Amino acid sequence: MGPGVLLKAVFHGTFSLLVFGWAQIVMDLQPLFALLSGAGRLHGFSHTYLGATLLAALAALTGKYLAEFALRMRDIPRCRRIVIAWRVTLLSAFIGTYSHVALDSIMHADMTPYFPFSDRNHLLRTLSVDTLQRVCIYTGIVGAGAYLLIDHLLVKRRTRLRDSSASDDPW
Repeated sequence: MGPGVLLKAVFHGTFSLLVFGWAQIVMDLQPLFALLSGAGRLHGFSHTYLGATLLAALAALTGKYLAEFALRMRDIPRCRRIVIAWRVTLLSAFIGTYSHVALDSIMHADMTPYFPFSDRNHLLRTLSVDTLQRVCIYTGIVGAGAYLLIDHLLVKRRTRLRDSSASDDPW
């Protein structure tokens, strides 16, 4: 989730962290089933770019409505009318599933991300697992700090604009 938090900070309203996170969960349903049942490969078809494409579509279709519902449940007035645009939903879901395949390709030897076109995994061990985990943690920390700072500045700017437009009103 760390890289997703950083993306949310950078792209703010044009990226949905909730849809991104939902896409991460959808990606790991197949490995969860493999772990619980002992059937199939741990990182099978769902952890290929072809599988990620299909799962991104599923995550977008379901995640849009789940994320909008979750935002409406928060007790924040500005969230009650939130509608996540389809382009934001699709972008967030595809980034979620494709980044999941890419990051898992670095650390899992059973990954074949280009299946059925190739069994090659050129990302395997390009970073150590420890380094990869640190990158994810640090991007999350930097992203959270940047998001809070940017959100604070945007709220401050909106308040300033609202106050200045109210003072310009002669009535």
